[in-house]
Amino acid sequence: MSGLDDLEILFVASSFLFQSILIVHFALRKWHFDYVMRYGWIVYGLSLPAAVVSMLLLLNGKTWSFWLGGVIYLVWAVYGFAVEYIKKIQWRNPTRLPIFGPYLFLYLAAVMFYWWPLGLISKPLWYVYAVLFIISTTLNVTSHKGQQGI
Repeated sequence: MSGLDDLEILFVASSFLFQSILIVHFALRKWHFDYVMRYGWIVYGLSLPAAVVSMLLLLNGKTWSFWLGGVIYLVWAVYGFAVEYIKKIQWRNPTRLPIFGPYLFLYLAAVMFYWWPLGLISKPLWYVYAVLFIISTTLNVTSHKGQQGI
């Protein structure tokens, strides 16, 4: 990643760490659902360091496209944690659209604002992230079959 400044490297690392966390989470949910029921809140909790990275990017003059992903991740995490761990609302099965709609929108917005700015830095990184997004989406969708809760 030659030619990138330290903040761009931080953004790239954060983007790939975010997508990697999702892949691990969805794989665990698919094959070890009990782990996710116990430790799934960690995915939401990791939004706190992501928000710190976003603040560093913002305060050091990076354009909004680089810091918005971490902020949206934090909003999605607060919403998801409140719904799933505080209020303990079963909203996936059956699907409760008033909860599902904002949850899905915030989730996809976070993913996209980690992914799309990569194209401003490096097209190859953008393509690698696309592959990781396909993997995580496949694991996410297939891990919902017959599952309750998270």
